Amino acid sequence: MINNKVLSIILGGGQGSRLYPLTEKRSKPAVPIAGKYRLVDIPISNCINSDIKRMFVLTQFNSASLNKHIKNTYNFSFFSSAFVDVLAAEQTIKSGEWFQGTADAVRQSMHHFLEHDFEYALILSGDQLYQMDFNDMIARHERNGAQISIATLPVTAKDATSFGILKTNEDNLITSFIEKPNTEALRGWESDVSEDMQRSGRHYLASMGIYIFNKDLLVKLMDEPDTVDFGKEIIPQSIHKYKTFSYQYEGYWTDIGNIDSFFEANLGLTDAIPQFNLYDDHQRIYTHARILPTSKISGTLLNQTVIADGCIIHAERIERSVIGIRSRIGKGTKISNCYMMGNDSYESLQFIEENNIDTFMGVGERCAINNAIIDKNCRVGDDVIIDGSKHNEDSETENYVIKDGIVVVKKGAKIPSGTVI
Repeated sequence: MINNKVLSIILGGGQGSRLYPLTEKRSKPAVPIAGKYRLVDIPISNCINSDIKRMFVLTQFNSASLNKHIKNTYNFSFFSSAFVDVLAAEQTIKSGEWFQGTADAVRQSMHHFLEHDFEYALILSGDQLYQMDFNDMIARHERNGAQISIATLPVTAKDATSFGILKTNEDNLITSFIEKPNTEALRGWESDVSEDMQRSGRHYLASMGIYIFNKDLLVKLMDEPDTVDFGKEIIPQSIHKYKTFSYQYEGYWTDIGNIDSFFEANLGLTDAIPQFNLYDDHQRIYTHARILPTSKISGTLLNQTVIADGCIIHAERIERSVIGIRSRIGKGTKISNCYMMGNDSYESLQFIEENNIDTFMGVGERCAINNAIIDKNCRVGDDVIIDGSKHNEDSETENYVIKDGIVVVKKGAKIPSGTVI
């Protein structure tokens, strides 16, 4: 079944500088998450689970790996109208510029959307972690006779300063908006929330960057070339002109905006009962179906660890870590608080010998790694010590970056044996 009323538009974001160096060689939606997925798999999976199977992903930076992932992953029936298409910024008769913001990205791509029949445009972010049934949001949009609906998350006063905050009336109609207010400016911005949210001190409604627009209104708004961003311009300017409703969501949601939030979102998957549930049959997360062998683990103590397929592990101990596909870890190595993304391929012993490779892809023997992200296809030699902490100053070298105390080993980097970071 396909929800033919809705066309989904997934915003891939800009250069992704806050997620650098993970975005040095790939677009933000293509960043690997949870050991086997990509960030873009989250909004796409939420759409598929909601029977919304016509999707565009808008991007403009380093989109080659994203294109490859989507082409290899989301292949629908030949007789179906379902699709996931990547739209990169392109020169047209009307525009020769790159996307200037979220609204401008939609504006420049509008001619592609209008080739399809739809009543509502569902606009999503490509860098958020959550599980939502969009059908309920769409049904309330229709029931309210709304022209715009915005998904909102109840937050505390402390968290409210980092978001656009919306004020609603008793009918959930949005009456006002303020962008990242300070604590004093929050007075009087409380909205009606559930009793559970009130008990948690979450009295303020933050915009989640998830929108539903009626098609005719979106077309009208996109004819105004001076607005380039939804959150900063379109939404604040629209709430007094058009019927704009809040759809309150109380589940787990996090914005993967920087290295710290990305790191914590991944390590959170190792909790006994993680807030983001990868084991829900009704809200599955889809990704590229690789034909990989089972992981092989020898003599390793594992605690709060998530291990993807195809790994070969001889480590002494791994704690509170996510180990990605095809990872190799040598004897005597200790890993804690680490996201190791894994490898895109295997290196056979014959290949290593023939090419005189002294450090194989993966982590070598007798290493000690803590508070780190190891990107894809890295070569970490023997006796390497990586110990990230808040005491480390932000810095960058050819092979790694330190941000917020987290050591990020760059994609394809080689860390020689005996290195101490």
